[in-house]
Amino acid sequence: MGLEILNQNPMKKKIFKQYVDRVCFLFNVDKELLFSKTKRRDVVDARHLLYYLCSQRPMRLVYIQEYMSDNGYEINHSSIHHGISVTKQKMESDKDYVSEVSPLLNE
Repeated sequence: MGLEILNQNPMKKKIFKQYVDRVCFLFNVDKELLFSKTKRRDVVDARHLLYYLCSQRPMRLVYIQEYMSDNGYEINHSSIHHGISVTKQKMESDKDYVSEVSPLLNE
């Protein structure tokens, strides 16, 4: 049994998967694309929102990192933290963004 399996929280992993589905739907992005190394703005924005939603649960950065890795996307803690910060700024400045994201936070 690998160390990753021991560190993962099954309840949080289920929540992560739900957020992946909702973010992909909201941004009209395929899951495969979400977990690819593309720098396309819509995909990057979707990833950032995913990190933010997970952080609001609250979900530890190490879990987010592991779940991303489980899907083939390697990322470090500082990049996840950056994505969360970028999304927080959008939430403070863009009413349209808030109106789309708020229902996801309340589920």
